[in-house]
Amino acid sequence: MKAILFDRFGGTEVLHEADIEVPQPGPGQVRVRVKASGVNGLDGKIRSGMLEAVYPTTFPTVPGGELAGVVDALGEGVRDVQVGDEVLGWADTGSYAEYALATIVAPKPAGLEWQDAAALPVASETAERVLNLLGVTAGETVLMHGASGGVGTLAVQLATARGARVIGTAGPANQDYLTSLGATATVYGEGLVERVRELAPDGVDAVFDLAGKGALEDSITLRGGTERIVTIADFRARQLGITFAQGGAQASPERLAALAQDAAAGKLVTTVTSYPLDQAATAQQVSDAGHVRGKLVLTVA
Repeated sequence: MKAILFDRFGGTEVLHEADIEVPQPGPGQVRVRVKASGVNGLDGKIRSGMLEAVYPTTFPTVPGGELAGVVDALGEGVRDVQVGDEVLGWADTGSYAEYALATIVAPKPAGLEWQDAAALPVASETAERVLNLLGVTAGETVLMHGASGGVGTLAVQLATARGARVIGTAGPANQDYLTSLGATATVYGEGLVERVRELAPDGVDAVFDLAGKGALEDSITLRGGTERIVTIADFRARQLGITFAQGGAQASPERLAALAQDAAAGKLVTTVTSYPLDQAATAQQVSDAGHVRGKLVLTVA
């Protein structure tokens, strides 16, 4: 099968296309003929080698942790999924490929496009996990740094659905986009503390940092301490006494199925920019640079 892989750490130039063996599903796994694969900031960090201590890499490695596609083979013990089912979920093997294995999948609604389906698993799980860690409830104000990307797009909507108010930061080009999602938008950078205090005179109840670009100190100032601040992107968190949210242990096929239904019905907005599989390096370059609006997705013919 055709896949994108890398066999050494480095920039996006280490990504290249290769023909590799089609993976065989083990117990509890399904094999998926991939139609679309999500691109995440984590992919570039693993490729660069900066997360080797957290995510040990065996070369060659196929990137990608989420997918949407058609089930074409079942491992031993799989009962609730059939060959031919259209699904979305988390990949056990790299999803920048024509085929990938998965253990946790949910049915894809007929009205949901492949690329929109692939935008959901990682972003929705991350957004809800952090909102739960923060204990966000109705009537509270949440500050989200870098809220216009794939996770932020869903986090804004899921937080407002809880009855919270979201103040979201993004670059000038994404201010209207955040407003359209239901957030109160402001730009990041110098003067952020003053801008947020003007927008929320009574303070912010929680901070969700999706950007990892030096906003933690401002967050501590705005919160008056380190409580109820969570980052998914700033590796200085622990030295500052802030929670770094890592992993996807709460991945739920039932919750993913419900969110996929909401997306298909237009109740949950997914904003996607697609690239063909052979342009994976370009997609990762865009991801590495930041300022992404919504989700980047690779489409597989």
